[in-house]
Amino acid sequence: MRVGIAHLPLHYGKAPRWLFECMRKLAREITIFMVEEFGPEEMLKKLSDPFWFQAFGCVLGFDWHSSGVTTTVCGALKEGLRGLERDIGLFVAGGKGRTSRKTPSEIGSFGELISVDPSKLIYASRMAAKVDSAGLQDGFQLYHHCFVFTKRGSWAVIQQGMNEVTRYARRYHWLSDELGSFVCEPHLAICCDERKRPLNMVAEESEETRKVATELSCERPDRLLLTLKKLQRLDMPGSHPIGTHDLHPDSLRRIFLKTYERQPGSFEKLLGMEGVGPKTIRALALISDLVYGTAPSFRDPVKYSFAHGGKDGYPYPVDRELYDKSIDILRKAVSHAKVGQREKMEAIKRLSHPTWTPASPMAGKLGREGLKGV
Repeated sequence: MRVGIAHLPLHYGKAPRWLFECMRKLAREITIFMVEEFGPEEMLKKLSDPFWFQAFGCVLGFDWHSSGVTTTVCGALKEGLRGLERDIGLFVAGGKGRTSRKTPSEIGSFGELISVDPSKLIYASRMAAKVDSAGLQDGFQLYHHCFVFTKRGSWAVIQQGMNEVTRYARRYHWLSDELGSFVCEPHLAICCDERKRPLNMVAEESEETRKVATELSCERPDRLLLTLKKLQRLDMPGSHPIGTHDLHPDSLRRIFLKTYERQPGSFEKLLGMEGVGPKTIRALALISDLVYGTAPSFRDPVKYSFAHGGKDGYPYPVDRELYDKSIDILRKAVSHAKVGQREKMEAIKRLSHPTWTPASPMAGKLGREGLKGV
């Protein structure tokens, strides 16, 4: 299921090389620590939580509200775990731009490494991208896709799209747990403070439109194109959420011929077909709505969600000395735990469940006692 969305200002540029190197090291140590304590599946759940992911980026020292936190954190995680994947049971594929298109081959390579059939994982990667680019058309063009999975076949997706007009980016989080369908309400929570009217073909109320769109995809192309040409002569209201101004029947002939020849039996198979993109889905939704009366959903399932950070100096500049200490503490804690000495791991765990309050006069003393030995 898709478990959340973060809405972030679109920032360009790169993280300083020294900071990315620090992020790579700390991301590796935090991941190793969490996998050691809770297992790789729990790490997937954390990455699929937009709030936790944003906080992760903050701990790593990146901008608290920049779109770059997505690509940089995923890149740091991928580089940090390089060569350790088999040992910890966590694999990271994909990335930004052209790297995202290498996701299937990278999944396949990992599959050979651990003797697992990668076909289902590759399919999940493709469908998550298709749903967020063609199934839910919200004005954000995907440019980053990161696929993280375990030896057991559980997976998470962190992908991001940009809207250059509004200069905002939107991050989509997925998790394989309890996935019922890729094309009917795959979202558990979607977060943003601005509601729009996208074409939402994966909403529950779009069920009839999905059925009709699938049936239409099996019709002769000439009939579909003739219907579209007739629709373009209709006097539509300026606020109509689908619109016909960007639908060109002649350019759709080739893809309609392909769907007609393959006769997809379900909307998921239609959406997953190579070449079927946003324009094809919009065209079929438009015909379904105006000719057959099966109105698709325009519900945008979104609210705001992110935390805070530090590359740009907020709430304070990155403290490199403290950063190195954090990496060293985690590395030593895991190292000691592997030989049966878990005192350092337990001390770090206790810090997340304090028995004192900051207002207490004993807070400083107890805080120091809690850290003793770490």
